Amino acid sequence: MSRKKLRINGHSHLLPYPEDIPQFMHDKGIFWVDKDRKFMLQKDWSRPVTDSSFFLDEKLAWMEKYKIDHAVVLNLSQLYGNGLRLEEMKQALRFQNDFNARIQKENPSKFTCGFVIHPGFIRGALWEIERCVEVLGMQLLCLPTHYMDTIGTWRCIFDEENEPIFELASKYNLAVEIHPYDGEKFIKLQNTAWRFHLIWMLAQCADAYHFLTLNGYADKYPGMRTCFAHGGQLAQMNLGRRIQGFDGRPDLFEGKVHPRKAVGHKNIFFDTLVHDTGSLELLVKNQGVQQVLVGLDDPYPLGEMESEMQSSYPGKILDLAKDREIITEADAALMWEDNVLQWLCGDDEAAKEKLIKRILS
Repeated sequence: MSRKKLRINGHSHLLPYPEDIPQFMHDKGIFWVDKDRKFMLQKDWSRPVTDSSFFLDEKLAWMEKYKIDHAVVLNLSQLYGNGLRLEEMKQALRFQNDFNARIQKENPSKFTCGFVIHPGFIRGALWEIERCVEVLGMQLLCLPTHYMDTIGTWRCIFDEENEPIFELASKYNLAVEIHPYDGEKFIKLQNTAWRFHLIWMLAQCADAYHFLTLNGYADKYPGMRTCFAHGGQLAQMNLGRRIQGFDGRPDLFEGKVHPRKAVGHKNIFFDTLVHDTGSLELLVKNQGVQQVLVGLDDPYPLGEMESEMQSSYPGKILDLAKDREIITEADAALMWEDNVLQWLCGDDEAAKEKLIKRILS
């Protein structure tokens, strides 16, 4: 008996209610939400809560309204732990992971939730991966494009020192999400006109993609499937330049893998959050429809949210792409369901069926 195709959002976020956040997070200035649910805050930083669907009950109502069957919830970018003291970082990340695990356990038909580690502390990161997978039952590892190491140096996540993380992710058949943040902490420019969200986040994704492909990790760790947030947008535009650079200066890439080899790789995915059909068309032409999955980045204002001012709504980019014959209805169905399942479960058909049954229950 046939069933309807699912609509799975592969890139979503969720805030804890203010009362769910431990007091130490506020006391240490790590992260909290004000009691009126109007702002998310850190020491010397605040950001307005721009939609009620940042929170669980409102998120469920929002998903119902827009016929979204299931959502992949990433960690909060503010909780990557960069620059925190070791014990504070461990407590903050454990809170995030335990919160996400609870959301998934209590709402199995609605959410698949990710967990986060700090790559600067490899041994602890490996222990946390084991805990989240074996104890909490989580299958999505969230990683930043860049992180601060133990001596204060900023590094790309696909640095060779992090290979033990990728080895364990491959062993556990994990989906991996690569998401940018903290650019203003290591890119020495004044933080004006939202430049780090509008420009540099996309450059951070392109930089991470650069080193994933040069190091050949998609083949070296075949059980790990990596998805880049925001369509890896600048990575698509920059592909030709990287290829020419590799061919033109081979002396700079000794022992590295040619950029062409990763194009369309079955273990490298990108979400649809690119904001215009020209960018989506380039993404699809570069990587193939099967490597693209729906990501709404809700409920942030740069996500696909309902907005008259932005003439936006969830799924708009795919509707426009269908109207302009960039993709077909069948392609859109793949992006909503099959490709998300492939990223989350890989070739484990039993895991896919188990997840589908979870969602349909």
